[in-house]
Amino acid sequence: MIAHFLKLEWKQYFRSSYWQKGIALKIIMGFFILYILAVFLGIGIGGFFLLKKMYPEQDPLQIVNSMLVFAILGDLIFRYLMQKLPVMNIKPLLILPIKKEKLVHYVLGKSAFSGFNFMSLFFYIPFSVVLISQDYNVGGVLGWLTAMFFIIQVTNFLNFLINKNNSVFAFIATLLVALLALQKFTSFNVSLYSQQIFDAIVVNPILALVPFVIAVVLYYVNFKLLRARVYLDDLVAVKTEEANTADLSWTEKLGDIAPFIKNDIRLIWRNKRTKTVFLMSFLFLFYGLIFFTQETYQKMPAMLMFAGLFVTGGFTLNYGQFIPAWDSAHYKMLMSQSFRYRKFLDSKWFLMVAMTTVLYCLSFPYLYFGTKIFLMITVGAIFNIGFNSLFLLYAGSFNRKRIDLTKGGFGNTQGTSATQFLIIIPLMLLPMAIFWVFNSFVGYNSGYILVALLGVLGLVFKNYFMNLIEKKYIKDKYAMINAFGKEA
Repeated sequence: MIAHFLKLEWKQYFRSSYWQKGIALKIIMGFFILYILAVFLGIGIGGFFLLKKMYPEQDPLQIVNSMLVFAILGDLIFRYLMQKLPVMNIKPLLILPIKKEKLVHYVLGKSAFSGFNFMSLFFYIPFSVVLISQDYNVGGVLGWLTAMFFIIQVTNFLNFLINKNNSVFAFIATLLVALLALQKFTSFNVSLYSQQIFDAIVVNPILALVPFVIAVVLYYVNFKLLRARVYLDDLVAVKTEEANTADLSWTEKLGDIAPFIKNDIRLIWRNKRTKTVFLMSFLFLFYGLIFFTQETYQKMPAMLMFAGLFVTGGFTLNYGQFIPAWDSAHYKMLMSQSFRYRKFLDSKWFLMVAMTTVLYCLSFPYLYFGTKIFLMITVGAIFNIGFNSLFLLYAGSFNRKRIDLTKGGFGNTQGTSATQFLIIIPLMLLPMAIFWVFNSFVGYNSGYILVALLGVLGLVFKNYFMNLIEKKYIKDKYAMINAFGKEA
């Protein structure tokens, strides 16, 4: 029966219009996935020797164990934002003599083979092989690897339970940030407790049964919840819910763009993909920790500028590159209304600038790393506000790909075209190149000044550029209406 289900899904996928469109993009995504797997494989093989070289007095396995609690919580957050839970069109099957238990077991079993699970194993398995080759206890290493395998399944099935619960997600994200803060700014050593827990599994491999039991319990809980919902009456019934709307009266102070701002805020919060972009933008705040805390990058100013742009530009870069495709579902109706197109564009610009400003205010803790680092973030924020926001609006006039807002998760390429890859050049490489050239041949401060100057010039001449952008959108208005009218 499982083989039959797989055969049906295989046919459904390759016969769908989605597969028949954008073959080149799928090939690019395939290479990107292979690259990510190769990176995990490389870290798994070389991580032991790299840690041994960096910390010769410490055991590499203990170092990894000390960081696992952060990795597990981070994985859970990443899954919540990016993982697309396995689905199956079971309506046609419910009228057939197929036990509902088999359908539920198939959906849960399918999730166990998610690409997210394999991605982690590309690190854990080669790392375990290296440990054994370095004369670590075979039983202890295998017990540790087994525990990691079941912990992956624990996060997988736990994601089923929290995927629709924003409160639980907020709690987990807050917990991760709190643990990182305790580790960094207090004497409470979170990593020490993490190390002791996973070291105990290496010493007593039988403890690997603990995550196994937790995984089984979570599987059972998910099975019960899904089994209770597999009824044809529930699937075909029209669901009516009381509409809950937030008080957005404060937007009235924004003038003519207020109606558009209201619609954008509702669109962002009510749809999976836009909500993911919004929440992910706050995770980009921590992107700088990867670069600003490593001595290696202190000698690579261009990479520091890259990090400075990302800290405050998470929302602008991810939301802005799909303007106006976010409105593609109702674009035809929108264009039939009587309003000046400039107001529509101004609302998008305001949204990107407002979010960049909020993220900049939240980045103040980076002052801990020094004024130079924070100045880098400040310059990045100015560039995002003055240059990137306008450039993304202009690039949006070339968007011709419809987006289904109800679909989210990792691997969703709807709305993606060659445009999204081309705009990376001026958005990221231009400020990095300018900063590197002037930092290398003129002086460090000149790099700051030139990148910030581009942002300031964008603000000074905003009206001029916005008029040009408006004309471009009006010129391509009917081409976009026609393109967005096609199925994604």
